[in-house]
Amino acid sequence: MKKEKRSNKWAFLIYQESIPENCLERLEELHIPFILSPWHDKDVNSTTGEFKKSHKHGALFFESLKSYTQVSDLVSEKLNAPSHVEVVMSPKGMFDYFTHAENPDKTKYDINEIESGCGFDLEQFLTENSPDLLGQLYQVMRDSEVQEFADFTDLIAEHYPHFLQFVFDKSYFFKVYLDSKRFNFHTNKQKEKYNE
Repeated sequence: MKKEKRSNKWAFLIYQESIPENCLERLEELHIPFILSPWHDKDVNSTTGEFKKSHKHGALFFESLKSYTQVSDLVSEKLNAPSHVEVVMSPKGMFDYFTHAENPDKTKYDINEIESGCGFDLEQFLTENSPDLLGQLYQVMRDSEVQEFADFTDLIAEHYPHFLQFVFDKSYFFKVYLDSKRFNFHTNKQKEKYNE
C-alpha cells in the first residue's frame, strides 16, 4: 500500500459561489496560519474562451506534517472547498500563481488584495517572493512628488502597507535617493532663476 503524502504546507482552492459567508472567520478559527490570493475573476478557460468561475487559491501552513486526507477533509468540511489539495513545493511559485506575476498571457491580480491570518507573516512573504520589489518601490518614489523620507514612508504606509517593513530595511537606499532628488530639484530651480 502506497504511503500518503505528508507536508506542513498545503494549497487549496475555494469558489466564490460555494464558500460560507464567514469564510475568513472559519479560517481564523482553525488557528493555522493561512494566505489567500486575490479573487481570480478574470481567468479565461483556454479551451472554451469563457471566464472560469471566480475563485481564490489558498495555502495553510501547519506546525507539523499533515496528510493529504487530513487537509482535504479539513478544507472541504470547514470551507466547502473542493477536496483536492496539493503540497506547496515553492512559496515563490505560489506567489506567482496568486498574482500571475510571471505569466504575461494571464490577467494580473493586485498584490494588495492578498489576504492572510493567524500569524502568517505576509510582509515577509511578499518581500521574499515579489519579483523586483525594490524596482517597483523605486518607481513609486521616482514618480511621486515627495522629497523627504518621512513623506515617502507615509505614502507607502497609506497605499502599500505590506511593504513598509521592506522600506525600513532598505531605508539607506531610499533616503540617499530622496536626498539626491531634492538636491537636483533645488539645483534646477536655481538654474532656472539664473537664466531668467
